[in-house]
Parts: sequence; structure tokens; C-alpha cells
Amino acid sequence: MAKVCLACKHQFEEVDWTCPRCGAAPETQDGLINFAPGLAQELDSFEASFFERLAQSESGHFWFEARNDVIVWALQKYFADAGNLLEVGCGTAFVLSAIRKAQPQLQLSGSELFTEGLKFARKRLPGATLYQMDADNIPFEAEFDIIAAFDVIEHIADDESVLSSCFKAIRPGGGLVVTVPQHPFLWSVADEYSHHKRRYTRKELRKRLERAGFAIVHMTSFISLFLPVMALSRWRHPKSSIAWDPMSEFRINSSLNSLLRNVLRMEQLVIQSGVSLPIGGSLLAVARRPLPRDIL
Repeated sequence: MAKVCLACKHQFEEVDWTCPRCGAAPETQDGLINFAPGLAQELDSFEASFFERLAQSESGHFWFEARNDVIVWALQKYFADAGNLLEVGCGTAFVLSAIRKAQPQLQLSGSELFTEGLKFARKRLPGATLYQMDADNIPFEAEFDIIAAFDVIEHIADDESVLSSCFKAIRPGGGLVVTVPQHPFLWSVADEYSHHKRRYTRKELRKRLERAGFAIVHMTSFISLFLPVMALSRWRHPKSSIAWDPMSEFRINSSLNSLLRNVLRMEQLVIQSGVSLPIGGSLLAVARRPLPRDIL
């Protein structure tokens, strides 16, 4: 395992995390390795108490299920032979649990800045390796076949630094799969409450990935069929987060939820046919770390 000491940057392959050069070792709490203890309290990037509500809302919800569909499709299409995967910002492991079901051969790891999320991830995904970690400082070098970040980098001020950190931790020839919220014109109080730093255009995301060293393999929008409804809903939100109920987007009538889920299944068939949808509430990008021979 190509580990990197966060204290002295020495690379090593010991079984444990004690650096053979400087003797530094990360903290362990409740069986979890903590690479960035205390950092979560210093940042405003997420409300840690939100994880419990998120865990209660994800399963069965049309948006989360549709996102899982497009993620699993991308992994099976572009990385069917991969051996391991690290999800950065895994939250409650809702996505990782879908990946395990679809590709049980993958050795799964998950990281999250907030240990509160890892408590739910541990219950949902027993046996997976979980880390408390800063996405901007991944302590691995050329270790993973795939790194994934699903609706994560929009929370981080220096998203390009995070993408560069991911690049270093991916083996040459390996890949990155990311999803982000799309279209700055959809910006609303929901983004402010979620501590988003930005919504992306396709051009912006492509530029950031390429500057980090990645070669783009595929990009597509998704949640496209509902874009007009999303735009109307966002524009009708109150301007102040004080007056906005953050759970309003999760509470939905079961019949309507089933209808929306079926509509997005049709959209998924279009994506699976190879069509790159140009607009949508979210954007998926698949990229690779080039092999050395590809750079020459």
C-alpha cells in the first residue's frame, strides 16, 4: 500500500500507519483512523447533524436513486475490471452500498471529514475501510484504481487542489468519477444552506479536471427532464435560509416519488445508450489519470 505520511510526506508500505522516517501516526478513535481530527469544527462546509436526516431520506428517494443509477452505470461501463475504489466524502455510504451490490468484487474504502457521517456509513457498509480524512490531503500515492467524489467538490473553496490530491492517489490508468450540481443560474438558498461554493458549467468542470492532469473520458448531465421544474422551484425559494426548511426537498408524496422515479429511469436509458445530455440539474464526469506512455 502506497501510504504517505502527512507529517513529513514520506512514502512507505508498512502494514500500519506509523511513519518509519519520522514516527508520526494518525489518531485512532472508535476504530476509525483520523487523519484530520478537529478540522471539521474549523470549517463551515456542512452541518454534521444533517447526516441523520440524510440517512433517513436517501433510500427510495427518486433523486438519490437516480444518481446511484448513473454512477453505477459509469463504473460498470468504464471501470469493470477495477480492483479497488475510494469514495471521498462518502457521507452515510448510500452510494457505496449501491456500488457494492453492483460490483461486489471491488474493494471499497470511504472517507469523510465528519465522523458523524462515518457512524452511519459503518452501519450501512460493514467490512468497508473507512477514514476520517481531508479530501485536500489524501495520504496515498498511486493506490486506487478509482476515486469517486459525488456532490463533494462544490463544498470546497479550492476544488482544484482536491482534484490534484485525487490525481496523485489514483494509479496511472485509473479513473475518477465525480458528480456536481450544474448550472449557476439554479443557485438558490438550498445551495447556501448546503454550504456550496459554486454550481458548475460543463466547461468549468472540464477545465478544472484537465488542469489537475486528468483526461476526460465522458461527461453527461442528468436529472435533465426536470430542469424547468427545478428552475421554477429554486426561483420560488425564500431568499433567506432562516425562512427555508432544508427538509422540504426530501419530503415528497409517495405516489409522486414513484412517478418521478419512473421518469428518471427513462432518462437513464437514454444515458446508457451513449447520449451525453447537455443540460440538467447535475453533471457527471468520468476521467482517467493517463499512463506515462499516453503523456509522451
